[in-house]
Amino acid sequence: MSAPLLQPERPPELPDAHLVTRVLHGDEAAYATLVRRHQDLLYRHARGMGLDHDTSLDLVQDAFVRAYERLGSLRSDDAIRPWVGQLTRNCCLDLLRSSNRVVLVAEPEERVADEVIGQLDEALAVRDGLASLGPECRDILDRFFCRDESYRTIGAELEIPAGTIASRISRCLGQLRSELEGRNLASPPSSK
Repeated sequence: MSAPLLQPERPPELPDAHLVTRVLHGDEAAYATLVRRHQDLLYRHARGMGLDHDTSLDLVQDAFVRAYERLGSLRSDDAIRPWVGQLTRNCCLDLLRSSNRVVLVAEPEERVADEVIGQLDEALAVRDGLASLGPECRDILDRFFCRDESYRTIGAELEIPAGTIASRISRCLGQLRSELEGRNLASPPSSK
């Protein structure tokens, strides 16, 4: 009986936060690793916004260039994935607003209209749900989700310890969820 072949052990994958720290200290190989790790996700995001294959590839490259240039402004090294995702979304929106050369992937008009109507219905339900919450909850959710303020910034402006902000956001989201679920139970069934 022969001994089983042993596979060489792969080194553990470094977390994004560690790679970001290395990039900030000049390690270009660490940035290449971040690009390889997240490029497929960003490409799918660009395609999901209706861009064709070639435009999506160009846009992802532009987003990574912006990310590299602005990496020092990242609030938390752990947040690279959502941050570069938001940069990609912003690049998509900039391109869609400014260029007539973008070739959008065709979708059936009825499906697009249904999606837009669904999104509008959801947005109106959330707006109505927020309106039913107290002013403190509306304010803290607006600051965190709409204005993209950090816990530290919200805490300083509202004179609340930054550590308390997460629990207040969670409590307010729970109230909003209850409000929205109550509306869904009260709404008549769909005719579809």
